[in-house]
Amino acid sequence: MQTENLIAAGFTDPVFQSQAAFRAVLAALSEPGTLQRVSGAILPPDGLCAATATALLTLADYETPIFLPQQLRDGPAGAWLRFHCGAAILDAPAGAVFAVIDGASATPPLAAFDHGHDQFPDRSATVLVQCAALTGGGSVTLSGPGIAGSRSIAPQGLRPGFWAEVAANAELYPLGVDLILSCGDALIGLPRTTQIEEMA
Repeated sequence: MQTENLIAAGFTDPVFQSQAAFRAVLAALSEPGTLQRVSGAILPPDGLCAATATALLTLADYETPIFLPQQLRDGPAGAWLRFHCGAAILDAPAGAVFAVIDGASATPPLAAFDHGHDQFPDRSATVLVQCAALTGGGSVTLSGPGIAGSRSIAPQGLRPGFWAEVAANAELYPLGVDLILSCGDALIGLPRTTQIEEMA
């Protein structure tokens, strides 16, 4: 087998690392806007940051299809997720339980993902948005459950109109997608309950 065809390792201590990662993801979504770090970070495949790869390795399995953009789907990231998670990798947003998008890319829009339905609003997608950085960008103010008063975040590398999409998603509650912003080994949760206000 050629070296370039080898699939990178996943967790070295699956029980400990997956539990730690699950706690980080849960903390991020229950306290929106707080920066959480994944412990015992893995070496991710090309195209995925450590936080994205670790979250998917923790949450995804053969019952949770994952949407990836074509460059990830056809590269090491797609092979890595198929091997370690056993998940189907989709070429369209519809039907995905988890998704990875480049925050700077114009497509796909958040509206393209499954928002759940009235009887089962929890059956919606969780979208991992890979950012250039989670600090140092344009600031937005968050409010809602899990936030005492308000909280500000300033991620970098998000497409024009992204925050308007997030605000429109929040208006769908109890439907809507849940978002996780990621960069390096860090992540920020933005559940559908979070209200967004862009700073002037």
